[in-house]
Amino acid sequence: MGKSEIIVTIILFNLFFILFLLGIIVFIKQYKEKKKEHENKLFLQQKEHEQELLTTQLEIQTQTMQYIGREIHDNIGQKLTLASLYTQQLAYENKAPQITENIENISTIINDSLSELRQLSKSLTDNNIEQNSILDLLKAECKKINELKKCEVHFSYQESIDIPSYQSKSILLRITQEFIQNSIKHSKCKNITITLEKNGSYVQLTLNDDGTGFDISQKSNGIGLLNMKKRTEMIGGAYTLDSIENLGTKLTIQIPFSK
Repeated sequence: MGKSEIIVTIILFNLFFILFLLGIIVFIKQYKEKKKEHENKLFLQQKEHEQELLTTQLEIQTQTMQYIGREIHDNIGQKLTLASLYTQQLAYENKAPQITENIENISTIINDSLSELRQLSKSLTDNNIEQNSILDLLKAECKKINELKKCEVHFSYQESIDIPSYQSKSILLRITQEFIQNSIKHSKCKNITITLEKNGSYVQLTLNDDGTGFDISQKSNGIGLLNMKKRTEMIGGAYTLDSIENLGTKLTIQIPFSK
């Protein structure tokens, strides 16, 4: 074998070796891309599954509450009404003043219970979240808290914001209620500020109190905080919590505007 043939052989060998290495690199790169694509697909499937579970859970919860409300109204309510009529009849027919007074007391208790059950029935069967906008729901919540005079709730918003999704409205309302209750109960705050606005392609809900604050590293695993975070993620949202001791707590929720 001549010198030139040896050189050609070495060149060809090196060329094939380089091509082999390139082939391995391309294979590894494609493998990683396919693995990442597969993981992303599994993640998206999991998120879709979680959203379907949330939707189903909310539908079942709504149907259950409506069923309980109807049962209270149609069954228990009617029986208490009948019991009230019987006690009124007994009070009318009875001639002993002491017994009549006892019967009237029983009648009063029954009527009070009946009134409370009717209010409960109405609250269970009235689909308040579906029938009202997110702005109206938050306004009503702020008004209710302000009437308690435990702290001052300030609500600022953009009029153009509309969230059609029942799930998103329900979750934003529940998170707001949870934040307000935690602030009143634990932070000793005097003011709570609620802001609802558009931020690019997102709707942003910001909840802020001027209370005592807390160390997030110590309380980030609390059930209430985890529930709020989980609920936000269920509707494809982002959850950010900041708190500084003696300065207050701020919670920011962002959800896609289409939600």
